[in-house]
Amino acid sequence: MAQYADVLLPLPLPTTYTYSLPQEYRESAAVGCRVVVPLGKSKKYTALIMSLHDNAPQGYEVRPISELLDEAPILLPKQLELWRWIAKYYLCTEGEIYKAAVPQGLKGEFKARTEQRIRVAKAYTHERGIELALASLSRAPRQKRLLNTYLQAIGGNPSTPTKEISRHKLLEIAGVAPAVCKELIEKGILECYEVEIGRLGCDEDTVSVPNELNPFQQKAFESIKEQFRSKNTVLLHGVTSAGKTEIYIHLIKEAIERGEQVLYLLPEIALTKQIVERLKRFFGNRIGLYHSKFSDAERVEIWKKQLSDTPYDIILGVRSSLFLPFERLGLIIVDEEHENSYKQQEPAPRYNAKNAAIVLASFYGAKTLLGTATPAIESYYNATTGKYGLVSLTERYRSIKMPRIEVVDIAELGRKKQMEGQFSDPLIEAMSCALKEKKQIILFQNRRGYAPLLECRTCGWVPRCKHCDVSLTLHKSAGKLTCHYCGYTIPAPKMCPNCEESNFINLGYGTEKIEEELSNLYPEARIARMDLDTTRTRTAYEKIINDFQQGKTDVLIGTQMVSKGLDFDNVSVVGILNADILLNYPDFRAAERSFQLMAQVAGRAGRKSEQGTVYLQTKSPDSPIIPLIADNNYLQFYDSQLGERMLFHYPPYYRLVYVYMKHRDIRLLDEAAERYGAAMRATFGIRVLGPDLPPVARVQQQYIRKIMLKVEAGVSQYKVNEALISIREQFLSQKRYANITIFYDVDPL
Repeated sequence: MAQYADVLLPLPLPTTYTYSLPQEYRESAAVGCRVVVPLGKSKKYTALIMSLHDNAPQGYEVRPISELLDEAPILLPKQLELWRWIAKYYLCTEGEIYKAAVPQGLKGEFKARTEQRIRVAKAYTHERGIELALASLSRAPRQKRLLNTYLQAIGGNPSTPTKEISRHKLLEIAGVAPAVCKELIEKGILECYEVEIGRLGCDEDTVSVPNELNPFQQKAFESIKEQFRSKNTVLLHGVTSAGKTEIYIHLIKEAIERGEQVLYLLPEIALTKQIVERLKRFFGNRIGLYHSKFSDAERVEIWKKQLSDTPYDIILGVRSSLFLPFERLGLIIVDEEHENSYKQQEPAPRYNAKNAAIVLASFYGAKTLLGTATPAIESYYNATTGKYGLVSLTERYRSIKMPRIEVVDIAELGRKKQMEGQFSDPLIEAMSCALKEKKQIILFQNRRGYAPLLECRTCGWVPRCKHCDVSLTLHKSAGKLTCHYCGYTIPAPKMCPNCEESNFINLGYGTEKIEEELSNLYPEARIARMDLDTTRTRTAYEKIINDFQQGKTDVLIGTQMVSKGLDFDNVSVVGILNADILLNYPDFRAAERSFQLMAQVAGRAGRKSEQGTVYLQTKSPDSPIIPLIADNNYLQFYDSQLGERMLFHYPPYYRLVYVYMKHRDIRLLDEAAERYGAAMRATFGIRVLGPDLPPVARVQQQYIRKIMLKVEAGVSQYKVNEALISIREQFLSQKRYANITIFYDVDPL
């Protein structure tokens, strides 16, 4: 029986803390159990036991654990293994992972959801007792109605009821007030009791047989299984609408028949509804859904179910579902593997769920399938150099042709005055025809809000965020200007505070403005918008997608959310309104992201019937990437990118680490950044670039500087990380720089 426990706190601390185990907990405490521990003078935290031992710490008085919360661990050994790998590889603390990975309800006292139910008091459960009770209510018709309603609801016999009924449901069916039920309880005829119920719901477990694969899908399916014999990770490169999900379904079916669990990762919550509906048809209640739009209580219940004797066989979710407990994981599917949504940006841990999934699979001896129509450059490189297996699927389902892509030079049309706002004449003509034929349209604009910039025509004043170095975005419907970095919001001005004129111009187009202009063009069209502003809740996502799927919406306008694998039958026209927003972003991945995003958006067209058409509007039709998108030529695009990446020392030939430094004092920050860069150069030499200003150099009153480290792919990342940790520790040990925030972003996207 161990006397001491090293515990992990949900705080960004570099180490565990040792507490003594009171005698009553020594037999039942285990690694992975939660405990309540004191910290400081008055604070208490829910910590996790990471190890148990008999080694008394030296030099300080050990405080005892206040309470042991679990009879069995809530964290399994392989989960802890994953946490340790993430902390080591992505240069964060295990406490930061604990905070991000475990639902809040498991970091405190979780209250189970209960429901009040009604039953007949014991004295009245026999037939004669019920007759007497009903007779006694001859002058209380509402109470008598409630009792009769109860008897019908439970199957008629109170001594052996066939079902239970909740108090709320009983009152609803009987159509009486709560006071009526209360009176029957006070008379001793009815009793109210509470039962614990789940929040997860339980649909009827009726399942269908998966569809037969077509010859192209069958060939890919068999090839994936063959590749899995020698490779742990396989990349499925399948064109849009090739039926990759059908292949996934067959792989899942075989996995669960072997008694294995499956984790199906998606990049976007918007996708989960469509995919889960398809999977439910085949796997019923064996599938569980997990993402951030669920309440914390729902996430706790899913976590606990995964630890129970009847866990879900399939978990479908976004990157956070990677942290759920699995006992017998056999297959991980990473759908739309190219998506940068798999990379956590803020706060720490800044991990990539795709890479972490591959590592997690290795702990279980499981297989990982990466699927996409537009692979990440690094993934395709790993597949072509033999690290991953590679399977190609080049035919669309039912042999539907790939969409025809029309490149529209909007700079030229603008000069000829042949543009209606953001809509070119060819696009307007196509939309008019589609609406007439009862077809649907998707319009893509990768900026939300009404206008990215509001400017005074008279003096040139532009409203800017007082906390960040960015202009405020106009949200016209809300009458507000908002910072998309910190959330700072002010009312939209009626008068310029600089010159006191009321002469504003909106520069640029956001999705809200596109929606307004489209409504003016087509007053009868039913238009919906899908962006961060319209999808704050889970039900909002579901309603927008449901309405479009059911033909209740004619035109869907959206940001990159509309690109991520959504499957609609009736879309004949897709408009990419301004490709230059993507192409001109200052990042070495701009071309890759542009190709992926535009190819994916284009892939929403003509998925189930005739060939669709995509109108790609750009002021740069001569850009080398545009014809590659128009021809859907991923391989040529990949080859062109590899040459650039090798020349300029970028992935996959080099690995990147970004160093971010933040402080409110710009002079101190600049001084510190120069010294930090020099310290890094002393170790890494010319591999270090910077310090430089990032595109947005001040956020939430904190100035930001960035240093880039490029290291050859063959160099051990762990040795690099050890050196980076040492540099940071030495630097922050200097009193002058102790309050500067310094963090690393490993393999940034």
